[in-house]
Amino acid sequence: MKILVHDYAGHPFQVDLSRELASRGHQVTHAYFHGDHGPKGRLHRTSSDPVGLSFKGVNLPRPYDKTSFVKRRFDDVAYGKAVAQLVLSLKPDLVISGNTPTEAQSAIVKASRKSGSSFVFWVQDFYSIAASKLLRKKMGAVGAGIGAYYSYLERGQFARSDAIVVITDSFAEVAKKWVSAKDKVFTIENWGALNEISPLPKDNDWALRHGLAGTFNFLYSGTLALKHNPQLLVELARKVKGQANVVVVSQGVGVSDLERAKNEQSIDNLILLPLQPFADLPKVLATSDVTVATIEPDAGMFSVPSKVQSYFCAQRPVLLAAPAENLASQVVRKNGAGLVVDPTDKGGFLRSAIQLMKDDAFRIGAAESGRKFALNNYDIKRVTDRFETVFRYAIDARDARKETS
Repeated sequence: MKILVHDYAGHPFQVDLSRELASRGHQVTHAYFHGDHGPKGRLHRTSSDPVGLSFKGVNLPRPYDKTSFVKRRFDDVAYGKAVAQLVLSLKPDLVISGNTPTEAQSAIVKASRKSGSSFVFWVQDFYSIAASKLLRKKMGAVGAGIGAYYSYLERGQFARSDAIVVITDSFAEVAKKWVSAKDKVFTIENWGALNEISPLPKDNDWALRHGLAGTFNFLYSGTLALKHNPQLLVELARKVKGQANVVVVSQGVGVSDLERAKNEQSIDNLILLPLQPFADLPKVLATSDVTVATIEPDAGMFSVPSKVQSYFCAQRPVLLAAPAENLASQVVRKNGAGLVVDPTDKGGFLRSAIQLMKDDAFRIGAAESGRKFALNNYDIKRVTDRFETVFRYAIDARDARKETS
């Protein structure tokens, strides 16, 4: 089968899927937004890769500007057109697209229909719901109207998809309300790149190079947007000053907030580093004594922090600030992989951090539990089996659609 896997962000686990699909004889093109500076997987061919695997970084003529809603909207439209052209030129049997802004996704769905490709919508976030909440806060009734427009677009994309993959059952409930054919909604939870991230010693060369081998380190790795509440990291650094570091390996609008707080409040144990090459990620994660993830209440229902899966693979305990209904919260709690607090409970977050810092036995047990969960759930062969089931459904749905048109 000729497959276009489009993952806007280029995250490690989606790349994992493309490699496994290609190893099974599929001809796979993995496309991603080259201008997105978030965490990336191994987005290049290696000598061990199957011959049927290729990568395509999609570019825009100017730098992508997330700070301006108007510029971002036009960039999203332009990006969608660029990916649509790729679909039309490749004419794959199947397109699976996720992590994609709503207006860009519309162009990709339309191009898939035009090229005769099956289309699978891979729902990592409900962009329209997130946009509605944000715009309503910023612009009131006007923002609510814009949000309703995005919701209209996303619902239409769901209706025109041959299959829909969601990453949690709470997403499935929403998706099934939006479509008439409920059997085309499949839940496949995200996973960590188990083949790429293994537990390593703390005193590795990356830790030594950054002076972090001999200190206690809370580590946040990955994108830091406003929905991740960067202020919690500032409060954590202030709380543990003189006892531990808070290391943030990140990019995003939230990093500017941290830089400002660090300078204004002289928080010298708040260590800010840019995103590191993917090859260094296992060493980066190994440098931590406790890994940290945060997400705001408004985003927690419709966004799952994928960094937690990488933390599990690295065998590190997790301190998570997220709503109780968030999938990551449920997994951490159920498996004893760390501590979870409500994102509005700053005191509870700081108390949990101190508990993790002082209780060596708890940290070790939580780390081992997270790694055990990863080993039991992140086998890429089993994950890919599930995706191939979805792909067969989507191909049949496309063929049935063509017969009735």
